[in-house]
Amino acid sequence: MAVKKEDDKEQNVQHFLDLIQKSRIGKFKIYIGTSAGVGKTYRMLQEAHALLKNGIDVKIGYIETHNRKETHDLLEGLPLIPRRTIFYKGKELDEMDVQAVINLRPEVVIVDELAHTNMEGSKNDKRWEDVMEILEAGINVISAVNIQHIESLNGEVKKITGIEVQERVPDKVIALADEVVNIDLTANELITRLKEGKIYQAEKIEAALKNFFKSEHILQLRELALKEVASQVERKVDNEVPKNVALRHERFLACISSNEHTARVIIRKTARLASYYNAGWYVLYVQTPSENADNIGLAAQRHLINNFKLATELGGEVIKIESKNIAKTISQVAEEKQATTVCIGVPHLKLWKVWQFILRGNTFYDLIKQFEKSDTDVIILSE
Repeated sequence: MAVKKEDDKEQNVQHFLDLIQKSRIGKFKIYIGTSAGVGKTYRMLQEAHALLKNGIDVKIGYIETHNRKETHDLLEGLPLIPRRTIFYKGKELDEMDVQAVINLRPEVVIVDELAHTNMEGSKNDKRWEDVMEILEAGINVISAVNIQHIESLNGEVKKITGIEVQERVPDKVIALADEVVNIDLTANELITRLKEGKIYQAEKIEAALKNFFKSEHILQLRELALKEVASQVERKVDNEVPKNVALRHERFLACISSNEHTARVIIRKTARLASYYNAGWYVLYVQTPSENADNIGLAAQRHLINNFKLATELGGEVIKIESKNIAKTISQVAEEKQATTVCIGVPHLKLWKVWQFILRGNTFYDLIKQFEKSDTDVIILSE
């Protein structure tokens, strides 16, 4: 018993230390924009001047003006933290000096381009990881990102623009923000700025007009940005505004198979739903005997591992259960996790399986039967 009391004491001490550490984490503000050129960097520098004028110790950790004159002019009078020089493939390149930021300990640091990939030899692979380290040191951060760089929106952005964005920020990083601000311009305003040479150099304008800067693309990206910021505001309201009535707390359960493409779609779409509702969510893979360690192919195993990793990066909790009865297992997990919505993919039924479905011998049919008398919703996500 003495040992147990000692363990309890250590747990209580650790809990208190965790609370202290959490209270020391810096505040995080993100400017989200539709695309390059909407004015995120400009707004951050304007805010830096306003903070400085009010006696706040604000410094520039990293800023990228892209040689835009009106933006570059705003750097005047703002204290800059020298960048760290890295030699890469014979070239001298600059990166943010994270340790210098932490050593100087400004009250607020401006860090541009949250989705940036750091050069080889940097402490962290991604700039958002640098920002997490700075926040954990108790320093407040103001940063910026374009909507196409948010991980769970990758598929939608590719569908809109035909371009797969490689540099991405996990949704959990955006969710950590204490404040999210949308920087918005109409399609006409943005295209005018592009044609006037205020976004890219002359040789890049024509290509940009044929890709991201098509009017229909901008409109759809604006919609994504507005929805993202709205979901973050709703989360803040839920967390900070007292409620006088009980609300239904949404929880989503994404059910995946070893099919790589279908699983990724279900995971991304469920992550978006959970984000909109500020809800917890889970990813369930039911491993049947036909897919146990002895039977499943190496490619399928690799796809599953990658999809589990994606789900974790997007903030989901992965659950893997061995069972012969998929529908019953999904029902049990949904009840255990108090899931309000179960998300599944479109069932792929061959002709002979259509008759099996009609004769009530199909997993999909069994699943619907499991939930027909419960309060749990079942939604089918298209590919």
